[in-house]
Amino acid sequence: MSDSARHPTLAVRVLFVLVATVLAAALGAPAPATPAAQAAPESPACAWRFMSNETVLNVAFPDANATYWVLPYALGGDDRIELSGDYPAARYFSLNTYGTDLNTVDTLRDDQIAPDQGSVNPFADPSSAGSPDSARRWHATVVPGEADHALNQIRALPTGAATQTVPMGFLIIRVYVPDDAASLPGGVPLPAVALVLNNGATTIPISTCTTAFDPADATSGPLGQAMEAAFDRLIAGAASGAFPGNVPEATFVNPASTSGLFPNGDNKYIGAGLSYQPGRIVVVRGRAPTFPDTRAGVPVTEPGEQVRYWSMCQNDQVSPYPVVACAADFQTNLDSSGYYTYVVAAPGDVPASAASDPTVTVLPWGSTEVPKKVLFLRHMLPGPAFYPQSVQASQAANSDPAVTMGEYYPRATYCARADFEAGGYRACLSGNG
Repeated sequence: MSDSARHPTLAVRVLFVLVATVLAAALGAPAPATPAAQAAPESPACAWRFMSNETVLNVAFPDANATYWVLPYALGGDDRIELSGDYPAARYFSLNTYGTDLNTVDTLRDDQIAPDQGSVNPFADPSSAGSPDSARRWHATVVPGEADHALNQIRALPTGAATQTVPMGFLIIRVYVPDDAASLPGGVPLPAVALVLNNGATTIPISTCTTAFDPADATSGPLGQAMEAAFDRLIAGAASGAFPGNVPEATFVNPASTSGLFPNGDNKYIGAGLSYQPGRIVVVRGRAPTFPDTRAGVPVTEPGEQVRYWSMCQNDQVSPYPVVACAADFQTNLDSSGYYTYVVAAPGDVPASAASDPTVTVLPWGSTEVPKKVLFLRHMLPGPAFYPQSVQASQAANSDPAVTMGEYYPRATYCARADFEAGGYRACLSGNG
């Protein structure tokens, strides 16, 4: 790493102070009073410095098949952020804005983003398959006031009762399941960013960062440590309220709330709490929704698929609430009837019959020293025909997902490893497939 990367410039310190100020505002604490804080509106040195996935900044229950790029911002009433990019080769991407409480302000999804003139949107146009990357351009604008999605606008700041006392927030790009697993952004550069001030009087292009974000850069020293502690408190408070304390273990239920966890409005979740005992495993079984397997060349516009994406993820229920592992739809083994069977177990507890069964998917337990785990099932963008059995429908009706989801509900139980070895999932679960 170069000296300039190890020792951020004043502009990068402004970015760090901006994040700290956002978090301080969310906590009701005073903003850090440092010379750098007085340097605004100097722009950050580069855009998309913050990246989060299962290996970098693994916080707030990310999906292991997604990557998130974060741009903190502060916008006045006459300012905006201009974005320009290429549609990625991926299952899904979206632009999302969040306030200082880490709740969603607005979402602009891939198939909602109109292409530039002469370009095509592969997420909305089935005829675009095979078109060159040069014909897949788009532009979008982050605005502080009312946003018109038809004009590729996304709102930066909350309104009404949720209005903040500071005009700050976060822009996050999500990319799920890039066609090329080695290219996290989906084979295209991250969007170009320009900060436009005073109704266009000043335009400041922000170059894309060329070095990976090192968390140690931001968390070293008193300011960085205070920022890290504030972020941890926000995430911990949100995560601890996600599930009621009296929910039985190994039973999937709707979360009480996902507020404060950078929620994605296109996903809904049900979760089951777990705890470790030697020799005990968790068995989960349910019917799998159909999906467009983009890694196998199926376009996301393929008609008739039940969801855009689904996954089962094992997570630590302790700060900073990281994901341990996920099995996405295309990584999950199914039997001839379209049912999945998951076995969640520590390495020494995995039944040999589970490891060798082509219809079983093993999810690692992770550290057995972590007292509580939470297993999430995600549904993304259910189609109209499947919607009544989706997680989304259960939450919209505030009903029991075990009833509304029918055969698509994941039935889970604790089971002795020896019982699974003797009789497979049927020795652990009855009346399920």
